Amino acid sequence: MAEIKIDAKCLQCPGPIVQLFNAVKSAQSGDVIVVEATDRGFYKDVQAWCKKTGNELLSLEDGDVIVARVKKA
Repeated sequence: MAEIKIDAKCLQCPGPIVQLFNAVKSAQSGDVIVVEATDRGFYKDVQAWCKKTGNELLSLEDGDVIVARVKKA
């Protein structure tokens, strides 16, 4: 299991989700993608995206920087 880190702090919607999507496409099943974003919409977007795609949202931290840990299904 690998951990892939994405710095999406300067991106606006839909940038962080697009970066996550691209990382998941190239990841192996079980890999964890960690996304750091400052776009406020990413907090709800990542939850909905994980439900829609079947990938597991391991953790989600809300603050000045939103940090999501997503495990590829």
